[in-house]
Amino acid sequence: MMKNLTVVILTKNEEHNIADAIQSALQVASKVVVVDSGSTDRTVELARDNGALVIYHDLNNDFAAQRNFADKCVDTEWVLHLDADERIEDELVASIKTVLAENRSVMCKLIRRNHAFGKTFKYGVLAPSDAYRMYPVGKACWQDMVHEWAVSDLSIVTLKGYLTHFVYVDFGQYLNKMNMYSSISAMNNKAKGKKVYVLKDIVLRPLFAFFKMYILKGGFLDGWLGFVLSLNHANYTLNKYVKLKLLR
Repeated sequence: MMKNLTVVILTKNEEHNIADAIQSALQVASKVVVVDSGSTDRTVELARDNGALVIYHDLNNDFAAQRNFADKCVDTEWVLHLDADERIEDELVASIKTVLAENRSVMCKLIRRNHAFGKTFKYGVLAPSDAYRMYPVGKACWQDMVHEWAVSDLSIVTLKGYLTHFVYVDFGQYLNKMNMYSSISAMNNKAKGKKVYVLKDIVLRPLFAFFKMYILKGGFLDGWLGFVLSLNHANYTLNKYVKLKLLR
């Protein structure tokens, strides 16, 4: 473990994940801070049993604000944001330790590999993605209420190895998350004053979303699940603009 790194984990009802997430985090960090937004299961108890500091803070449908709050609770030089359903693989552990030993002021890009419905995806909606998650404290600020991202002026270093994301337990959870994310996205875009155009946003955007994921990003190579996920990604795109138009 490295004494100059804290791992932050945002939680709500993650009793099935939190112990493994904390143990994964302790491979690279001396401290784990769990920011919980009101779990009603054993998440808080298990987090404390596994050595994490647990702090309650209302999510208020704003993941960026929650991460910015979490950063203020960190008293080490570096912070790494880890989701409860993510695990740090061995090669990535070594890469993180190397960066911390060098102590360069950089933003670290982790490659996140998604595992869902019994398989690891290489293409389409759940293709490996970039995650800008580790940086010196105070050197980045999170933006957007959902699908939040860290903004920083630091140079970027891509770490070797993978962050494995056990993204969905079952299809019901997947659909529930898509519904929640589309609602938060609509609220986020309303706050930005974004307008909705029926032809462009409600007709064409969902069609292109399916084409992008299924054809351009190779979702067809993931078989029938690739088709279903691409179709649902189009539906998510449709829903967030319909919800925004109704809000406006």
